[in-house]
Amino acid sequence: MSSVDKKCDKREPFYLSPCPKRKTSAEIINEARRSLRTVSTRRPFTPKDDQRHLFGQTSSRASEGRPPSTFSLYARNFEEPDSRPNSGKRLSPLEHKPKPPAPPDDDPDGLAALPRPPADPLQRRRASATRTRPLKSGPPTGLLPDRPSEDYTKRRASDSSSAEACRPASSGKGNRPLKERSLEEACSHGDCERLSSRTSRPSSAGTPVKSPARALGATVVELVFPCGGEAKDRSEDSVFWETRVVPLLQQLESVPQDGAEGVEQLCGACESLLCILGEGNLLGRKSKRRAGLLRTLFQLIDVGSARLTLELAKLILALSVSGNNLLNICKLVFKISRSENNDTLFQNNSIIESLLSVLCSEDVLSTGEAALYCMGTLKFLSGNRALLGALVTAGSIPALLQLAGRLARDAPPGHAHFIVSGHILVQLTATLRNLVDLPEARPPFLSNGGFPELCAVLQRHGSDKDVCTNAARIFSKLSSYSEHHKKQDLVVRIVFTLGNLTAKNGEARERLWAEPGALDTLLGLFLSYQETDTPPSGPRGHGRPSEAEDVLIKLIRVLANVSIHPAVGAALASNAQCVELLLSVLELKAMEDCEELVINAAAAVNNLSFYREESSALRARELGVAHLMLKLLLSCSIDVVLEATRVFGNLSQSKVVRDFIVKHKVHQFLVTLLDSKNPEVCFSACGVLVNLTADRDKRTALREEGLIQKLLDCLQDLGPEDWQLAGLLCQTLWNSSEDGTALCFNEQETTGLLRLLTCYLDEDLMPQLNMDEDVREIQQACWESEFFPVAQRLRSRVQSQLNAPS
Repeated sequence: MSSVDKKCDKREPFYLSPCPKRKTSAEIINEARRSLRTVSTRRPFTPKDDQRHLFGQTSSRASEGRPPSTFSLYARNFEEPDSRPNSGKRLSPLEHKPKPPAPPDDDPDGLAALPRPPADPLQRRRASATRTRPLKSGPPTGLLPDRPSEDYTKRRASDSSSAEACRPASSGKGNRPLKERSLEEACSHGDCERLSSRTSRPSSAGTPVKSPARALGATVVELVFPCGGEAKDRSEDSVFWETRVVPLLQQLESVPQDGAEGVEQLCGACESLLCILGEGNLLGRKSKRRAGLLRTLFQLIDVGSARLTLELAKLILALSVSGNNLLNICKLVFKISRSENNDTLFQNNSIIESLLSVLCSEDVLSTGEAALYCMGTLKFLSGNRALLGALVTAGSIPALLQLAGRLARDAPPGHAHFIVSGHILVQLTATLRNLVDLPEARPPFLSNGGFPELCAVLQRHGSDKDVCTNAARIFSKLSSYSEHHKKQDLVVRIVFTLGNLTAKNGEARERLWAEPGALDTLLGLFLSYQETDTPPSGPRGHGRPSEAEDVLIKLIRVLANVSIHPAVGAALASNAQCVELLLSVLELKAMEDCEELVINAAAAVNNLSFYREESSALRARELGVAHLMLKLLLSCSIDVVLEATRVFGNLSQSKVVRDFIVKHKVHQFLVTLLDSKNPEVCFSACGVLVNLTADRDKRTALREEGLIQKLLDCLQDLGPEDWQLAGLLCQTLWNSSEDGTALCFNEQETTGLLRLLTCYLDEDLMPQLNMDEDVREIQQACWESEFFPVAQRLRSRVQSQLNAPS
């Protein structure tokens, strides 16, 4: 015998290290677990970001390619005017043949001498489609000035000088007052371009056409001295503009822009201007003077006051800007909301309604970034509990749920805007997560179909960890309210969703555990539904579980899933209430009552029994747990037997439990399970047997049950299919064969074992097995790490015992 064989051939159980200086993999893992024990028993802490960002530090999104949270914006970033088509496509001119001017005799008012540009059919249609401002009842003192303006008096005094009245008083445009410029600006840009294009062509009568300036003057006179009811409405709009709007615009231009007093006056002027424009039906995109008005508002953005910027944002959004201007103004509001010091500016401010109107009216798929920054602003504000009431009162919950439904419906996976919709949904679900903290938010959430909408979002974005985590937090918070405990259909869907999220995702398990109050909520639900679960009056057979049992089934599944995480599992095993609730289910429920509930409870106990820390509440009650598992072993359900055997595999690490197993003849049942030909059942049974054979006083009883032959049969039938099981079978045989140098197996058993080991240790065996290439690689790795070292040492021992002198 070589020195190496002599060194390895020591009389010790297999699970102990054959060489004291070398540590087994199990010892290394146990040491790692012990080093993390102080952390695993403490509730994980969810850090709060130092600054407000669209996507926090814990976001699963890559930093590249997502919209930024910091940027700089100035007045020059806004486009002027905001009146061209969104597509930016140049419109082709309409074909038009101007009519010759009417004879002088046909003009009783003597205005025919003034040249008029040809009537524009497009302009006529626009004028007829314009909705006129309704007149108020009562004296018209609020609409007309106390004294007509000087320009207005001159225009009324002389028809012949009407064109001159609209010309600037001086050639320098910057020196003119705003009131004189307003009329010219009102018909500038698009109107002037159309006039220039029309007046540059000769008329059908061959008369030369007046210059653009003359045409402009004639056009202004036509606005001031109309004929008919439509022109009368235009005149009233012009008077309203000059008497009510222009003074406020003059104030915005004249007030000093530095100092707190100047900002206060500008904010007041903006508030008054918004009211006046609304009174005159001049909001939206209808007003012809909108371009000049926006130009004045854009210039004030560079003042740099957060309060003034919010007032300007309300005005600009009320004028229905689009495109780049809409994106920039949403970015400005977002930038202000990033500072918690500015949260007070949003209180008692209708800017929240303005942001919600953008989300409700705009196409969020075509203006995705604007909607994203709107949602980011609302998310920041919802983080301040002082603003939750204002958000709910403004109707944020119905608006956000409607938006969530639109995003889930109109942007399915593979859609061009799917990524943008996912970014928006992260902000939206985070906002709802904060809003549901307020009791007043729950009725609108439920009445507007909050749960179906969120379920639709989860179906579309199930792979988005941020969206799913926020949705899980919403469900968790809503289920914590006492009145919701009685809504079984609500709770069962929430815990079912949580079970799916934590089934295969370690990060989801950790993040759910880190959610404040998550464990208390789950255990509170557990206790509540266990108390309402009344025993059936008679045997139900294999019928459907009751409503309370259905909740408990899915709730225990969540506990079993999260306990797979090492830190969470160790903490749950140390929680006495959690262990007590799980064991009470096994004590009170019979297999005939609800098999699925018993299986889930046994699986959760199995996961918790894996953690052997001193603080484990399950370890302190291991004999009581062993009695419950003994009852389950007698079940006719193989699934229940499998879960009970797995629990015994963890509990049998304790000598007290090993003595219990032999005393109650559980070992006989375990040996019988090796005949099941089910790899899972055989592996679980063998896990208990390898611990039992570590005790000398139990090996004789196991041999008497025919353990060796059953191990050999199992190795022959299942070995090539599962090398991990084959390695565990060899470990059990090793522990059973270490009684001195004498041969422990009979001749038939020894011959069969050596034949199997020689065959399985042949390196040419794996290529001969019929399996897929991927499966072959996995099996090869298991054969090298799990089976080969154990089987080689076992063969050496048996051969040495066989060759030893008798």
